[in-house]
Amino acid sequence: MGNIVAIVGRPNVGKSTFFNRMIGERQAIIDDTSGVTRDRQYGATDWNGKTFTVVDTGGFVKSSDDVFESAIRSQVKIAIEEAAVIVFMVDVTTGVTDLDEEVARMLRTTNKPVYLVVNKVDNNTRMMEANEFWSLGFEETFFLSSLTGSGTGELLDAVADHIENVEAVETNLPKFAIVGQPNVGKSSLTNALLGEERNIVTEIAGTTRDAIHTAYNKFGKEFLLIDTAGIRKKAKVFEDLEFYSVMRAIQAIEEADVCILMIDAQTGMEAQDMSIFRLAQRRNKGVVILVNKWDLMEKETNTARDFEASVKEKIAPFTDVPILFVSILEKQRIFKAVELALEVYENRARKIKTSELNDKILPEIDRTPPPSHRGHYIKIKYITQLPTAYPAFIFFCNHPKHVKENYKQFLENRLREHFTFTGTPISVFFRQK
Repeated sequence: MGNIVAIVGRPNVGKSTFFNRMIGERQAIIDDTSGVTRDRQYGATDWNGKTFTVVDTGGFVKSSDDVFESAIRSQVKIAIEEAAVIVFMVDVTTGVTDLDEEVARMLRTTNKPVYLVVNKVDNNTRMMEANEFWSLGFEETFFLSSLTGSGTGELLDAVADHIENVEAVETNLPKFAIVGQPNVGKSSLTNALLGEERNIVTEIAGTTRDAIHTAYNKFGKEFLLIDTAGIRKKAKVFEDLEFYSVMRAIQAIEEADVCILMIDAQTGMEAQDMSIFRLAQRRNKGVVILVNKWDLMEKETNTARDFEASVKEKIAPFTDVPILFVSILEKQRIFKAVELALEVYENRARKIKTSELNDKILPEIDRTPPPSHRGHYIKIKYITQLPTAYPAFIFFCNHPKHVKENYKQFLENRLREHFTFTGTPISVFFRQK
């Protein structure tokens, strides 16, 4: 199950504030500029050298009282199934409620680590009141205030202890994951690619219980398809739950080298698609966007070019991403999708010689030097690529802290101009020599 941390609990106990703390405020700010809504439900965080994905289940509850209790129950069930660590959040100002007790009962049935977090403990009186929560029977109980952040560090230390940095499946083959919202055609694409002749399908058990990795080998192309829908169907209960499909997508993204993000031509790029896209981007995974059901669009009013422009506007600044219009039903351009994913895979693994990097990029820097900071001239002397699985570059300079975000973007764009990195995120760092 790798590294999903799920935050469960009643509404208004402060899950979202805590979530923003866990994944760092910086991220919330960055995402706002790209027009992603505030109520992001999952994001990546690093702590003590461990990387994990935090899921805020609160973002998935449509609140009307009777619905919300059953929604919370089903989310706790899913969290017990899917997460590596569960953070159960309660609110000191309301005391222990009936729903808290019910959630506690459910969580006591799992042998996964559960941390009880009593939130809003921000003065001595509340510290005293928080003690009644020991009655819920969780020995790992933490008192914190997610508004001020006090107590968050100790909790993160404890959570990180239980996270295993997942060792990926041992293979030299590219790993592709088909991700997207429910009903966009992911399983139809899987079936169209693998064909019904399942004899060419070798099942390799993945690192997770249900991600079955299917080796594809046709027309001289080989790769592993990470099947997250799970060929072994789960109980019908979970199928239409957006939260469940999100947990699946996160696991797929973790394991993949390239994510094939399918969106529906009729709805365009929605908030949920954006969340999946940003997660893949933050995880430095390659991305190909497939626009499915293009055959159902009225062609006169919608040109592919306009549609593509609207998608790029949403995914900016990372717009160097292949966008392909397909119809899985009509089997149009499905193999083109595979070719693009393989190209992106190669771009992600691309290594540029240090001499070539400096020959191409230093003159660009001379032409457009970084803006000076309070009279300090910033001089970039040397560039080298890091030996990571994805493209990452270090620019050595005299004042690394003062290089502005927009100049970083300028350098990334120059790298993309001179070398082919289509479909893959690029990381740019500044260091003192």
